[in-house]
Amino acid sequence: MAKRRKIQDYDWRYNLLRLFVDFVIKLSYRKIKYVGKDRVPTDGAVIYAPNHTGTLMDALVILAMDRKPKVFVARADIFKNPKLAKIFRFFKMMPIMRMRDGFDEVKKNNKTIEAATEVLKDKVPFCIFPEGTHQTKYSLQPISKGVFRIALQAQELMGEMPLYIVPVGIRYGSFWRYRASARVQIGEPMNVAEYLADNSEKTNAELMNIMRADLDKRMKDTLFYIPNDENYEATYEICAAALTQQVENVKKDSGNPSLKGGRAWFLANKATVKQIDDIKNEKPEVAEKLFALGNKASKMRKAKHISLKSVAIKRSFISRLWRILLLIVAVPYSLPLSLFVAPLNLINHTIFKKFKDQAFRNSVRFLMNLLLWPLLLIIYAVIAYCLLPWQWASLVVVLLVPAPMVLHDVFKSVRMLVSNCRLSSNKELKTIYQEIITLLFN
Repeated sequence: MAKRRKIQDYDWRYNLLRLFVDFVIKLSYRKIKYVGKDRVPTDGAVIYAPNHTGTLMDALVILAMDRKPKVFVARADIFKNPKLAKIFRFFKMMPIMRMRDGFDEVKKNNKTIEAATEVLKDKVPFCIFPEGTHQTKYSLQPISKGVFRIALQAQELMGEMPLYIVPVGIRYGSFWRYRASARVQIGEPMNVAEYLADNSEKTNAELMNIMRADLDKRMKDTLFYIPNDENYEATYEICAAALTQQVENVKKDSGNPSLKGGRAWFLANKATVKQIDDIKNEKPEVAEKLFALGNKASKMRKAKHISLKSVAIKRSFISRLWRILLLIVAVPYSLPLSLFVAPLNLINHTIFKKFKDQAFRNSVRFLMNLLLWPLLLIIYAVIAYCLLPWQWASLVVVLLVPAPMVLHDVFKSVRMLVSNCRLSSNKELKTIYQEIITLLFN
């Protein structure tokens, strides 16, 4: 009798496809920064527990973190079609029921827990999104107990092999803009065996509550976390307005004047959120004024179609001039390319209309660039080699390969240039931001 094939078993077809998938994932972002990868334990099994903001893209940036195969769980309803379920299994995905599916359905998770335990015993990384669903906010939803049920049962069956839950914070420069940046920060791992040993007198429910509180804190430590309350939008706006000043404060406080880029922005934003919280506790009347200004600025900025990046990122005159010159060079190349990419964009926008949630847009773009763009390239290459000398045909193909990514970058540059001009000419909005800075730092 043939041995049952496990989801985590080696598959040469999967490994071959991973090379191309990882390549397209990295092209989907202007930059992906992985922070703290050395924190991932190597002496046992690992469960990754990331926040969930970007639908399919969250799983993909975790997958691209290294070359190791990883097994993921996804909501069970997408596995109802047997053919799709077979495809998902090939991609090392297994179903999990959620409480919203009903208590009787959740009972079916026992099979998933057993399969996950086998994955972990084989020391294959396992990934579950503990929030259970996604939201496009720099925040965190309540953590479900599914990750702890899997971890505790697996640890009991694994004996002395350690098992770790590794919190992961994923932050995108934009939740729905293609070719934005992505920052993936590894948090402090949780040793499941140590929790069992330190809480031997506790019931399973009590132990899971303790672990849930710890995971919640460790995940928030990896995130630019804003409480998801009535002041969320105002706080987000205040963080952008204060970013430049707060970066200088963080450099001074840390004694690291060379601090810059994503790391500096991450620390500065966390410092601003803490500062706002302190003001709310100590000077509630000042906090009320801050939130009122933040909400006013947010509504005005959105009405004028000004990007928050125009507010947050202050570039030097030389930097702005250089970007304009690059744009002038890129536009002549981009205009003819837009004709070739038009079928891809048309299909993308047709699919977008089927999703009310804009968070799915980057997932759609990724899949189209993975599946449809190579097909279009083949068609264009055949036509080029039929009509042109091989040297010119080869040049056309080489220029076409990065076309979707280049067009997105050029469009972003144009959009930001327009946004920056709108902000520069809006004296009222700039005055509000200055009032925010004065209230926050004085």
